[in-house]
Amino acid sequence: MTAILGISAFYHDSAAALVRDGEIVAAAQEERFTRVKQDERFPAHAVRYCLEEAGLSPEQIDYVAFYEKPLPKFERLLETYLAFAPAGFRSFARALPLWLKKKLFLPREVRAGLGACRAPLVFLDHHESHAASAFFPSPYDEAAILTLDGVGEWSTTASGVGTGNRIRLDRHLQFPHSLGLLYSAFTYYCGFKVNSGEYKLMGLAPYGRPVYQEAIYKHLLDLRPDGSFRLDMAYFNYCQGLTMTGRRFHDLFGGPPRRPESEIEQRHVDLAASIQAVTEEVLLRIGRDLHARTRMKNLVLAGGVALNCVANGRLLREGPFESIWIQPAAGDAGGALGAALFVWHQLLDEPRWPGGSDFQKGSFLGPRFGNGDVKRFLNRVEAPARRFDEVELLDHVARLLAAGKIVGWFQGRMEFGPRALGARSILGDPRSPKMQAAMNVKIKFRESFRPFAPAVLQEHAHEWFGLRPGEESPYMLLVAPVLPRHHTDVSPEQQAVMASDPDLRRRVNVVRSTIPAVTHVDYSARVQTVGPEHNPRFHALLEAFHEMTGCPVLVNTSFNVRGEPIVCTPEEAYRCFLATDMDALVLEDFVLHKEDLAPEPVHAELRQRYLAQFQLD
Repeated sequence: MTAILGISAFYHDSAAALVRDGEIVAAAQEERFTRVKQDERFPAHAVRYCLEEAGLSPEQIDYVAFYEKPLPKFERLLETYLAFAPAGFRSFARALPLWLKKKLFLPREVRAGLGACRAPLVFLDHHESHAASAFFPSPYDEAAILTLDGVGEWSTTASGVGTGNRIRLDRHLQFPHSLGLLYSAFTYYCGFKVNSGEYKLMGLAPYGRPVYQEAIYKHLLDLRPDGSFRLDMAYFNYCQGLTMTGRRFHDLFGGPPRRPESEIEQRHVDLAASIQAVTEEVLLRIGRDLHARTRMKNLVLAGGVALNCVANGRLLREGPFESIWIQPAAGDAGGALGAALFVWHQLLDEPRWPGGSDFQKGSFLGPRFGNGDVKRFLNRVEAPARRFDEVELLDHVARLLAAGKIVGWFQGRMEFGPRALGARSILGDPRSPKMQAAMNVKIKFRESFRPFAPAVLQEHAHEWFGLRPGEESPYMLLVAPVLPRHHTDVSPEQQAVMASDPDLRRRVNVVRSTIPAVTHVDYSARVQTVGPEHNPRFHALLEAFHEMTGCPVLVNTSFNVRGEPIVCTPEEAYRCFLATDMDALVLEDFVLHKEDLAPEPVHAELRQRYLAQFQLD
């Protein structure tokens, strides 16, 4: 037996993954245990979980793989600071103590975190880890590989080929020229948090028009036919400062960056649309060039930019590749998994046996809590829950959803990656015109313009969305159009609202389809197809809802509130349930109804704290 522990840490989204004899046994982000969003510290809790899931002690680990190389990264930072000196002194002074204390001594830090483990420590290139996470779990024997993010050591984009049990990256775009950092610059400028607010910018884009697209090409981005490019760094500040954008950027786009939580202007909406259009064009050009160079019919993707599901959808529909597979944990967390798999396949030369489906196990790789765990917790808090058998449970929950209730759904192993896929989910009826606003404001405590994703029965997905029969999107990483047959008539008055109303809430609340809660303003949807193989109970719930309503779709959003990680334990799910307007909570076979709970002041106070924190009412 060979056990390999993969680790990513010390930037954001630290994580651990355990691969045993080539099988992915466990993987989880540290934030799910510490409850610190995007926790960057050494993933001690995630490591402990992975070992427990595998039934191993630290001494039984054979290799430890770290997802990047610290010395080349430090070299890049020093060269960048020297190139911009003295302008970068404040940023340099802030970063250097952290490097001298911790990041330059990663072997020591990792050893300290692992305790009794004395296994060899392997450091991999950042984009090599991304590439391994994309190709090795994929269903393909051979594929083109593309990784895109902010920056690793030096590379910001890398491409190449995977064949059998080997990957080879032969083309790189290097810092400071980065598609990920370009997108993050607009994220920052539009008032959202870098490394997490990019989702918001992508969701905001369909409200606007790409009126700044040409300005981006003219001033910021020298884009070439093969998708490579150079940025004019005079407009940016991320090399030498503590912000993403500089004065020339602000002058070009009409003023200083938007203050977080302040009003979103039409200018910000159009900027979001513009950078999204540019990102899609860059990705399409890179994809066409990569296909021309490799002649591969399949493509695998990883890196933070690979979470841009709108661009992914266009690449699949308009690009030259027949099939695309995207690592569900495409960001830095997935680097832990890629590092472990790289050691197994590429360094130890162990074979792969790709088949009809991927090796990611639906990305259900986190902790699980059985009915015994749930019952003990419910007894401790004296919660009035009822236990159902399988058939009764599915019928009961489907009826709740069909009646317009919002249901917290906690089942099986937690998802690895940023998306809730039916294990730690909040569910609703997509046919309800009020569901989108209710979930955003009363459940998630987040901006009302943000769309929700549809979970749809795999066998019916092509009947509702622009997917080919049998085409899968199990990890919610592709955007597809809602088919015209499901569109509804929109009056001239509503069309005027859709086109120009400054209140985004009114725009999003215009009913555009028979499933308005998951239809974005441009008639698109971030689709999750659900089959019976990896999540049979969620598939069965969709079947029950379909049989009851004729609709094979449910709203599926992550089980958390804004600013907090997705819940991991029954206790966290219960707390979230109490503090929001969810109507029911399903913990494995147990169901709680909000109406059965006695009102407690502490829960009201918790809710008010959320409302005040996010300036909602």
